Amino acid sequence: MFIVLRDGTGYLQAVLTGQTNKTYDAVTLQLEASVELTGSLKVVPEGQKAPGGHELVVDYWRVLGAAPGAEEAFTNRLNEQSDPSILADLRHLVLRGETASNVLRLRAALLSAFRATYATHHCLEVTPPCLVQTQVEGGATLFKFDYYGQPAFLTQSSQLYLETCLPSLGDVFCVQESFRAENSHTRRHLSEYTHMEAELAFITFDDLMTHIETIICESIDKLLADPATAALIKSLNPNFTAPARPFLRMSYADTIKWLNNHGIQHEAEDADGNVIKDADGKPVMVPHAIGDDIAEAAERQMTDIIGTPVFLYGFPAELKAFYMQRMPRKEGETGPVYTESCDLLMPGVGEIVGGSMRIADMQEMLAAYVKEGIDPSPYYWYTDLRKYGTCQHGGYGLGIERILAWLANRYTVRECSLFPRWPGRATP
Repeated sequence: MFIVLRDGTGYLQAVLTGQTNKTYDAVTLQLEASVELTGSLKVVPEGQKAPGGHELVVDYWRVLGAAPGAEEAFTNRLNEQSDPSILADLRHLVLRGETASNVLRLRAALLSAFRATYATHHCLEVTPPCLVQTQVEGGATLFKFDYYGQPAFLTQSSQLYLETCLPSLGDVFCVQESFRAENSHTRRHLSEYTHMEAELAFITFDDLMTHIETIICESIDKLLADPATAALIKSLNPNFTAPARPFLRMSYADTIKWLNNHGIQHEAEDADGNVIKDADGKPVMVPHAIGDDIAEAAERQMTDIIGTPVFLYGFPAELKAFYMQRMPRKEGETGPVYTESCDLLMPGVGEIVGGSMRIADMQEMLAAYVKEGIDPSPYYWYTDLRKYGTCQHGGYGLGIERILAWLANRYTVRECSLFPRWPGRATP
């Protein structure tokens, strides 16, 4: 009898012969049981295969934790034909599969590579709070709760807190959970996700995009240089190649032209943001125009055609957060006010990074609060950053599950989280 063992460090084939496989435990042994085995490790005979090229010839063994058979057998509860809802309910068992566990191993290696890369660029890791009383990306996507009689939220982003570190700690980053109360069921959205964010002082907008590109490429290079992680990537995404540098950069205005030139349209909406439908109930599709928010579907079509990473930059201020630095306008220039903001899109996934330069002037920040309808009182500490020794600075946030989906060629970011959370799913 052959048994394939898994202990978290790898796989080993064990061979039971003679009296060792003529026991009650051998007859009733089921998939996913825990066992203890003693024997001799030998090279697999020529012409035969086994994980690692070795096998354990067992002299003695015993069952430590039995697994059920019949209706409760592992393969009856979970198999390749299982419905996605079943896979989600049984995520704790899905994790025992080779693919799911390899994705998580690669995730761990990716985080280690990012941290090593940040260290070489003298960025210090800090740990901001998750319980906050300020918003970063708009009030509509905040998880609100009562905090000892005060209103509070689960953080959307650690950006504001990272900015407080710049005067004393220099460039900083964090790897922290962020939360978005966004009722979205797309394959790239989660309600809770791992957010890698960084803030950099005394930089320009061009420096910011170059930095993002550098951190990603150097981290990927580290993964590919390690035989173990390179093998993981090869097993999950056989056709993966490291992205070439420099990344393509395309302004928002040029992106609108590109989309229209390639016949990529978007759903028409009324003044209230509702999709307009034709007589058959189908969405009315219209060309893109300056001022439109570029939707996920259009981004994905764009990256599928281009096939390489691309920075979109210079979005209109009306589409972006209150803290983003405005681009200087040329004399006599009319039309939208653009921001020093950027999104990095990856093929097959879409946006994985969002970043910008931050407003450095205190009066400009106060005006931004007013325009956004934000009470500046809870932001007193954030405003003080502009009061006491401000400087030009910028930062970004990268979704770990999204870049992992790109790296491991996963269809959805739900495969890239230990226990993913999305609208309607908070178990197991």
